[in-house]
Amino acid sequence: MAPLINAENLSVTFVTRTILDGVSLGVEEGERIGVVGRNGDGKSTLLRILAGRAMPDSGRVSPQRGLSIGFLDQQDVLDGTDSVRHAVVGDVDDHVWATEARIRDVISGLLADVDWASRVSTLSGGQKRRVALAKLLIGDHDLLLLDEPTNHLDVEGVAWLARHLKSRWPAQRGGFVVVTHDRWFLDEVTARTWEVHDGLVDIFEGGYAAYVLARTERDRAAAVEESRRQNLMRKELAWLRRGAPARTSKPKFRLDAAAELIANEPPPRDSVALHKMATARQGKDVVDVENVSYSLDDGTVIFDDVTFRLGPGDRYGVVGVNGAGKTTLFKLITGALSPGSGRIKRGKTLQPAMLSQEVRELDDVMQLRTVEVIRAEREFFTIGGQDVSAGQLVERLGFTRERAWTRVADLSGGERRRLQMLRLLVGEPNLLLLDEPTNDLDTDTLAALEDLLDGWPGTLLVISHDRYLLERVTDRQVALLGDGAIRDLPGGVDEYLSLRESAMGGARKDGHALSSAGSRAATTEQSTTANAGATSAADQRTARKELARIERQLQKSAEREEKLHAEMAELAQTSDFEAVAKLDVTLRELSASRDALEEEWLILSEALD
Repeated sequence: MAPLINAENLSVTFVTRTILDGVSLGVEEGERIGVVGRNGDGKSTLLRILAGRAMPDSGRVSPQRGLSIGFLDQQDVLDGTDSVRHAVVGDVDDHVWATEARIRDVISGLLADVDWASRVSTLSGGQKRRVALAKLLIGDHDLLLLDEPTNHLDVEGVAWLARHLKSRWPAQRGGFVVVTHDRWFLDEVTARTWEVHDGLVDIFEGGYAAYVLARTERDRAAAVEESRRQNLMRKELAWLRRGAPARTSKPKFRLDAAAELIANEPPPRDSVALHKMATARQGKDVVDVENVSYSLDDGTVIFDDVTFRLGPGDRYGVVGVNGAGKTTLFKLITGALSPGSGRIKRGKTLQPAMLSQEVRELDDVMQLRTVEVIRAEREFFTIGGQDVSAGQLVERLGFTRERAWTRVADLSGGERRRLQMLRLLVGEPNLLLLDEPTNDLDTDTLAALEDLLDGWPGTLLVISHDRYLLERVTDRQVALLGDGAIRDLPGGVDEYLSLRESAMGGARKDGHALSSAGSRAATTEQSTTANAGATSAADQRTARKELARIERQLQKSAEREEKLHAEMAELAQTSDFEAVAKLDVTLRELSASRDALEEEWLILSEALD
């Protein structure tokens, strides 16, 4: 594969802290790369340098001649006086851009609910983000550099973006590097992972699941991480192995390698024990929403005669379209809002706590230091049967000693969200309502948060576009589709996406605000594509045989890799690092061969879908 861009010996220092220290890496044709790391460790800085938007203190970046780079910044870079239409397609006539399939798909996928004629300045933060993303994606770029593209996207939008990136270029063409905390998205679209930490960038083959496995193996063999972190990684792997039914339809080659490691790892939560504890704390009644209706001042119906019951230890994830009433439901449950009709019955011992999206709850403690906020609640806490000090609890959720003694006013948005989450938990509520808790949190912090919630004995409600978190910490999901009802989702997030697709019908397929000429072009092209995509029964049989052959080869490759890992572990204990290095070369060659096979497998699988 030809290199798209190379970076050599990049170094960046901010005041007294080194963000990047002699980092060298590159992106080749066909690569799909995810970037993970703690907040503040340099992920966005690295992306900005690759995009040419920032200069390193030393080192250089060498793009391929004529390379077209598309860059999505976290900052708002749109002209507020522009209309949405002009911001996205500029001065191009409707009948011109409407004939482009990619442009129609981007506009219908991201902007179906945005007024085409409205000014950018009148849009919400989430809508501006989607306009900026749409503007980028309609361009014909060779390399995309995306900094938190899933921020402000709902579950449906994240799923659309994943489909778009997977089909944007032919195999072995184009490339993208994406910074995101959305682990489902990383696993869905990336085939390589960069971990940015301590001024370095470690490179791992595979998406998030493979990264978790490889990092756990690295930590165990080298003994570079404390036992608590290793336990977190094994727990994360156990979830990946036992996760939602939707996950079982994905390729299992990378996950199968984790089977022995997690064979004796218990499920993330002991649901029976937690239910008993929750019942003891809450009694049998938590919240009963009975025949409740609620409308906005302008007459918009949010809920229409809905009934929804929460029992002790219930864990619900809530998904839905923007404006369907997810946050309103939380406020009705806590008593912050009153229903127009019906009643909400709350248990006598109910102690609710809600994490809002804005984290305004910290406004009254801005002058305190992080650990002082927690100590103000209590000095010691019992978690999982063990006594934990306020300082240890703060450290457990990712605050270093230095940050633990930083004033709240000087914390980042993600750090404030972490702190408020801790503050809520130590207050010992028995009903916890979390409104978009993953905003601004890195993947390590999310894993720590999930671990903390695993042992929390109470009733949990979570609103989130992060389907990984929803499937990880909740047992059931419900949907608000904007029709005034609350719908149970036995099939989880996948069922929600299917319902939304059915509800939208064919409206979204033809794009948004298309001219009649553009619509006719879209219809013609879709018909042509459908006919071209049909395959004969004989072709399908041949493809299935080839698929089976590749699966056998992948199985043999996995067994060989397992033996190599075992040999390397034994040699590492004897300090025979020369032999370990030789085996590592063999392992890398085997990994490259496996990647090629997996690429073939994926292409054949998509052809058979």
